[in-house]
Amino acid sequence: MTYVVTEACIKCKHTDCVDVCPTDAFREGPNFLVIDPEECIDCTLCVAECPVDAIYADDDVPDDQRQFIALNETLAKEWKPIVEVKPAPEDAGVWAKVKDKLKFLER
Repeated sequence: MTYVVTEACIKCKHTDCVDVCPTDAFREGPNFLVIDPEECIDCTLCVAECPVDAIYADDDVPDDQRQFIALNETLAKEWKPIVEVKPAPEDAGVWAKVKDKLKFLER
């Protein structure tokens, strides 16, 4: 099992999760984070740190978010690791309530 970042993170991109990851499994894109499934050790620490509830165990990803399992794996190979907390975007609070954000994902 591994953990997966889902749609709620798009344009919110809080990085609290990065700070607690013991294996530096997070990768950073322009407006989204992903977890590298090769680095994730299933420790669950990141789940509680996410203020928008975007992180799930791969077995628990909601049906309408299942495409994010493959997306995390693909983007983790393209994006660089993020190992320190950065400020969230100024409008993260507004985006936290938006649904259907996949079209806003920047690669």
